[in-house]
Amino acid sequence: MFCGQVFGVIVVGAGHGGCEAAAIAAKLGCDTLLISENLDTIAKMSCNPSIGGVAKGNIVREIDALGGQMALNADATAIQFRMLNASKGAAVQGPRAQCDKFRYQGRMKCVLETMSQKLSLFQGEIVDLIVENDKVVGVETNLSISFRAKAVVLTNGTFLRGLIHIGENKIIGGRLGDFAAHSLSENLQKYGIELERMKTGTSPRILGSSIDFSQCDEQKGDEKPCLFAFYDTRPDEFVPPFASQLFLAVKNGQNFGELQRSCWIDHTNVSTKDVIVKNIHRSPLYSGKIRGVGPRYCPSIEDKYMRFGDRDGHRLFLEPEGNGTDEWYVNGLSTSLPLDVQAGIIKSVPSLRHAKIMRPGYAVEYDYAPPTQIFPTLESKFVENLFFAGQINGTSGYEEAAGQGIVAGINAARSSMGKSMLVLDRYSSYIGVLIDDLVTKGTSEPYRMFTSRAEHRLLLNHGSADVRLLSATRDFELIERDRIARTEHKLERINFWTDELENMHIGEFSIADLLRQSLGKIGNELLPLKFLREPEQIIDEVIYRVTYAGYIEREHRQIAKLKDMELVKIPPNFCYDDVKSLKAESLQKLKLFKPITLGAASRISGVSPTDISTIWIYIEKSRRS
Repeated sequence: MFCGQVFGVIVVGAGHGGCEAAAIAAKLGCDTLLISENLDTIAKMSCNPSIGGVAKGNIVREIDALGGQMALNADATAIQFRMLNASKGAAVQGPRAQCDKFRYQGRMKCVLETMSQKLSLFQGEIVDLIVENDKVVGVETNLSISFRAKAVVLTNGTFLRGLIHIGENKIIGGRLGDFAAHSLSENLQKYGIELERMKTGTSPRILGSSIDFSQCDEQKGDEKPCLFAFYDTRPDEFVPPFASQLFLAVKNGQNFGELQRSCWIDHTNVSTKDVIVKNIHRSPLYSGKIRGVGPRYCPSIEDKYMRFGDRDGHRLFLEPEGNGTDEWYVNGLSTSLPLDVQAGIIKSVPSLRHAKIMRPGYAVEYDYAPPTQIFPTLESKFVENLFFAGQINGTSGYEEAAGQGIVAGINAARSSMGKSMLVLDRYSSYIGVLIDDLVTKGTSEPYRMFTSRAEHRLLLNHGSADVRLLSATRDFELIERDRIARTEHKLERINFWTDELENMHIGEFSIADLLRQSLGKIGNELLPLKFLREPEQIIDEVIYRVTYAGYIEREHRQIAKLKDMELVKIPPNFCYDDVKSLKAESLQKLKLFKPITLGAASRISGVSPTDISTIWIYIEKSRRS
């Protein structure tokens, strides 16, 4: 059926990035082909069975604002909803959901199969690109079948020359039980694309009935769950296809308590430490067998004990993998130690003393293409119309992959139609921060999103994603016109009430003053009745904007100032060692990346606004002298 067909977009890989890329490209009207080595593993949760978290949850909401699938899929298959950092300010809060991992991938597969005649799925391995005059025009498969396209998106995850490590054992594969892709890596290099190695890992899975939950602390879902998708800007009757009972109960305000699954918390201890220290020589991470760089912020359990030797215990989260299985994920216990050592580690934890391991933890090494080789559109600098998204760009995490995937899909589709491409700036979205960090600084370790990476995170609270990205969705026609109109109306009401509360007084103080004095906690009796009749999402955003008005205004001023800093050149011979107040991480990275402007320096992760101000002062002093 594909003979002679020229697709608008071909997406290689059906992980979280590939699903978003293929779905949005088809939605934008492109004939799209999604190719995967195994169509039964579409959107597979290879690691922990959850979506969202601090900063990551903001990305998921931004994906929804841009017309993507992850938020809807997480909402429809969740078994628990929690708001992380709920006791802190809204700027650093992040929605998170435990999902039924098997329903998650099954639902996404069905959605992609049925969403549009524009989207086709095919199982096969891509072994080479078809490149003519430095422009990609198709792909070659291991079945000696070629497909032609105007643009190609690579979302290969951990499969490029993937090598799995469990103790002394090495298994070729990008995921336990799946194959690796070797030929494509070799062929990418012949087009001038540089590849390097990274490493990631996952935890053992255990049988739930063998866990002693009486030894754990229970972690329940929220009494007032926050869904990921923006249902207030969709038709009132809208419900995602294949929605779970939990989702329907939450959306309809019904009793959902019994439908939410609990997670449980336990800790490793001195006994765990003894097992690891005695067997550290058997770890491929420490014996030199693993060459790839692992994630600094999500280390293996052996790495935790070797790097933080003064700590006897580390927290573990026991997470159910779904309602149709008794398999549990031990979050915090990622390891590549041999199976017998993993068994010793498991048995050292009180609640897991009699636990049965169903699948071992493991590490996987894989190729990635350092992302300084791509433009902010995610298009290759070497091969025209070739786009990269996800772990191939050096990132880690479902959400980071999906955020890149939707941008790559949008731009591949628009490139194939001869239209201008989307670039998200770091002031309007976490996805913009993510991509800007990757393309301007690169990454030598798996990149994970944190709120600290966004210097203007006060402007990027999760509840404002749809109005923050309104201009992008409107200009690039990413969502339905009716939804755009609803979002425009929502923004109008937010702006109206933000001004209104500044002008409405109770005695000598405005309501806005009272909100700021109480950090947004004044009683409803002091708020206008008409305001309280607005949808909850509008009320929450208005209270946030009013409460932090001074800080938000300062952020906008600083953005204007930072844009000016792009014009401030850093001398090639500038000596950062002379700037005594710089943090060690800042000093190390500034000397490594050698930014040519103050604006570029400000975008290096770990370099704070205070560091930038200090450097600016030193530059001005140098100029005067």
